[in-house]
Amino acid sequence: MSRTAALIVAAGRGVRAGGPVPKQYLPVGGRPVIAWALDRFLGHPDIGAVRVVIHADDVELYYKAAHDHRLLLPPVLGGETRQESVLLGLESLAGDPPDLVLVHDAVRIFVAQSLIADVVRNLGDFEAVLPATPVTDTLQQVDADGFAFQTVPRAGLWLAETPQGFRFAAILAAHRRAAAAGAAFTDDAAVAAFAGVQVKVIQGSGGSNIKLTTPEDFAMADARLAAERFAGLNDVRVGIGYDVHAIGAGKSVMLGGVKIPHAKGLTGHSDADVALHALTDAILGAIAEGDIGTHFPPDDPRWKSASSDRFLAEAVAQVRRRGGAIAHLDLTIVAEAPKIGPHRDAMRARIAAICGIGADRVAVKATTNEALGFVGRGEGIAAMATATVRLPSGAKQ
Repeated sequence: MSRTAALIVAAGRGVRAGGPVPKQYLPVGGRPVIAWALDRFLGHPDIGAVRVVIHADDVELYYKAAHDHRLLLPPVLGGETRQESVLLGLESLAGDPPDLVLVHDAVRIFVAQSLIADVVRNLGDFEAVLPATPVTDTLQQVDADGFAFQTVPRAGLWLAETPQGFRFAAILAAHRRAAAAGAAFTDDAAVAAFAGVQVKVIQGSGGSNIKLTTPEDFAMADARLAAERFAGLNDVRVGIGYDVHAIGAGKSVMLGGVKIPHAKGLTGHSDADVALHALTDAILGAIAEGDIGTHFPPDDPRWKSASSDRFLAEAVAQVRRRGGAIAHLDLTIVAEAPKIGPHRDAMRARIAAICGIGADRVAVKATTNEALGFVGRGEGIAAMATATVRLPSGAKQ
């Protein structure tokens, strides 16, 4: 095992943010929360391996959210409490133990790279390290009726954050001891202190390392990620895409990444998803990289009946490799049938997921051709798309 491992705790059932989906899998900035948390550690030079502790009911959600990475170990199932989940995660690492382990809450997605480095560096001198921020607000004890009855002195009080860092052998022994004693704690620094391990407190990130909990937290995170996403991306490009496919035999059509039952099908390149093809061309046009046929030739047998989401994802990847981001996608589908309205939201969600952006950055519109031309005669379906892309100043033309 590499010297330092990160253990991401994501087995909770927190739903205060709204809806039945645990908050670590809710979308923020166009991606599941846990995907952002993983980015912080998988891309850090001090981290040699990452393992996630998940709930048994969330296996499918996890694999949809997690991206392949050489440092990402298979997930391990958690327990009934956070403390049990952390112990199970630590035990899963014990066969080939790291020297150090950082334990982090999956819903703290804004942890700074510098804070991770500070925790690791301090573990050179201490067995346990807790990033925290001094309490600056007045604290009041409140009775059962909602009345304040005592001011709590704030001197010496700090707000704990994660990642909390430990020498692996010390925290594993501490968790085993707490479990054997039936002692329950709310974080791993408390477990370590219970077992007699001295916990060094270092300056944390304060409000910037927020734990996403409420709908207001998620709204703030969306705004913050949007600001971060476009910071320094001052080269704004716009690309236009157009595609058409003929109506043929079949029982469904693929449009916008969604399979729609229909009396006929579409013929042409790959799965003939005319909407995703137009979007792909629009993005490639914005970065002046040819068109879909350049990158995925229709006469290449590799792309016969291929899913068109692969084409769109590759166009997005080319933008990201230049350090850029997709700012907005606008799609218009021209068809007499099928009706697009009932599937519009599903298309927006699917396109957003492929592109790694919020659905609020994807517009899907539809119109008929008023019975005129090949579309009006029901011989084909057309799509037009516009992509707005932002690149760093001085990006490759």
